[in-house]
Amino acid sequence: MAGKRRGKRPRFTEVLDGTPHYFGHRERLRQRLISAGADALPDYELLEVILFASNPRVDVKPLAKDLLDQFGGFAALLSAEPDALAAAGLGLAGIAALKSVREAALRLMRSDLQAQPVISSWDKLLDYCTAQVAHGKIEEFHILFLDRKNALIKHERQQRGTIDHTPVYTREVVKRALELGASALILVHNHPSGDPAPSKADIAVTRDIVKAAAPLGVAVHDHLIIGRGGHTSLRGLGLM
Repeated sequence: MAGKRRGKRPRFTEVLDGTPHYFGHRERLRQRLISAGADALPDYELLEVILFASNPRVDVKPLAKDLLDQFGGFAALLSAEPDALAAAGLGLAGIAALKSVREAALRLMRSDLQAQPVISSWDKLLDYCTAQVAHGKIEEFHILFLDRKNALIKHERQQRGTIDHTPVYTREVVKRALELGASALILVHNHPSGDPAPSKADIAVTRDIVKAAAPLGVAVHDHLIIGRGGHTSLRGLGLM
């Protein structure tokens, strides 16, 4: 009708009657993440953003806070086994979201090690190894295979053991190095106890691998033992 003022139409982003309160919260979190960067978000809010897609109809803030409390922080949560995450209340989509984020972070860190000599990027190497194995609940033995320029060719988990032991087969280590054409190795394993001090078995197996690899032109630069509170270098201790 002529002369009648039309009411202002609601914007698309406005919360409509009946819309759950957390929809607006989600939008604001996404905007803060993009405009201010992820550093602007505390851990529980960053975790909320990760879980949004896997829980489209649920307020995930309580779940995010609870998960961080249960596992003791972001790093331990991302490294947790799927069974433990399921027991803590996450469904398949949420577990997949966390695991994909962790793998993306590891691939980003690994790309730096492939672009330049590892021995000149020691801090980055330690950060990568810590992110990879520090929070594991059982021991894992990993190998970084390096080329003639000491850039990373490939990273492989060689063995997975128990809470305090991992079997290591010297012949398989050397065989794999030759298959990949590696010129050098860095050995890495974790101590779930948190104490990175080497055992007698750690020292013995390191020396066996060094002895077997040397005649074939493959050097062993170091054996790193990673604990939650730090790391130990067998070369740094003069044990190689």
